[in-house]
Amino acid sequence: MSPAQSYRRLFGLTGPLYVAVAFIGRLPLAMSQIAALLAVTAATGSYGAGGTTAGALAVANAIGAPIAGSLTDRVGQRPVLLVQSIVGAIGLGVLAVLTASHVQGEPWWPLPVVAALGGAFIPQVGTMARVRWRPISRAAGSEDPRVMDAAFSYEGAADEASFVLGPAVVGVIAALLNPMAALAVAAVLLGVFATWFAVHPTGALVTPSALTGAGRGRLLTPALLLLAATQLSVGMVFGSVQTGTSVLATQAGEPGLTGLLHGLLGVGSVIAGLLVVALPERFAYPQRLRVFTVSMLVLALPLLLVDTLVGLAFALLGLGVAIAPSMITTFTLAERATPVERLGAAMTILAASTGTGYAVGAALAGRLADLGGHRPALAVSVGATALACAFAVFGYRLLTRTDRARPSREPVPQRPELSSR
Repeated sequence: MSPAQSYRRLFGLTGPLYVAVAFIGRLPLAMSQIAALLAVTAATGSYGAGGTTAGALAVANAIGAPIAGSLTDRVGQRPVLLVQSIVGAIGLGVLAVLTASHVQGEPWWPLPVVAALGGAFIPQVGTMARVRWRPISRAAGSEDPRVMDAAFSYEGAADEASFVLGPAVVGVIAALLNPMAALAVAAVLLGVFATWFAVHPTGALVTPSALTGAGRGRLLTPALLLLAATQLSVGMVFGSVQTGTSVLATQAGEPGLTGLLHGLLGVGSVIAGLLVVALPERFAYPQRLRVFTVSMLVLALPLLLVDTLVGLAFALLGLGVAIAPSMITTFTLAERATPVERLGAAMTILAASTGTGYAVGAALAGRLADLGGHRPALAVSVGATALACAFAVFGYRLLTRTDRARPSREPVPQRPELSSR
């Protein structure tokens, strides 16, 4: 099948409405960090307060996501996602109200506390959508592996697109209204679309009844730890690139271009991610990860040479071509190697690793940027790609053995409610 045919078959399993809901439902996570940063900075007049608040939200989400993922394996997605969506939306809404009513000079410590409480409950809709596709495929009577390849290619590209579109939406709202309004919009989208995603009929397919023997499968295998370390490295690329881009844009007198330039990283990534489904089945996943991470390292090297915004733009477009294929392959390997009863926890561990890496990369690049500007900050990006490459190359045999011995998937009974979309 061509990529277009693969995606038509995939989306035909659920209908376009589910795909749209699942995509919009992941935007609040992409919006919340930068919205919190801008809103709190504007309200307090302190970059430190804004950075602390955004960091608290990100760290709390990285801690809460694997816990929520494990709970979905035990009690099903629907109840966990419902609680997350409602509490997370309330948390972002309260943060928006507190920032709007904050008076400069007053203590700002309640803001990161509220951000952390809300951030801990923001659901990882993208990872939960990944978990749903195999039961959806089985329930529809489709056993074609190309459908699952298309599912993971699409989800990887959708995640990349959300992290391009989310900050752009925040920027538009902040420019037209104010940053606090962007937080409020994120809260509304979370309350509406993540809740819709939770109650969608496909959510009923991922239940304890479909996860026979829940909790007995081994989760923290050497392969999953290796893949999590690879994702942490990719997250470091995101964080350090954003920091280095901000520094170079500010030095060039165009700080407002930071978001647009960083978005170029996602443009190339989305396009490449959608094309991954066209790769032949004989191109094994451990080999793919090795090739894609080596490509990522090679494409990151031009970052060491850029001194202009134009040069940075081309470098980011090129680097993005290797990022989504690497992430898609990492998540696919994890899905293939993890017992089905622990799949929710495994997917959220990878997502949390990405977020943690983002925070580490941004912090390290920021410290080095204070000492030497954009070049050492972007050197962190190159170092992070080298780290991801090392994990993929030296873990190749482990991943190959694990992929060949992957657990079989028990059939999921067909559910008539899938047709009511």
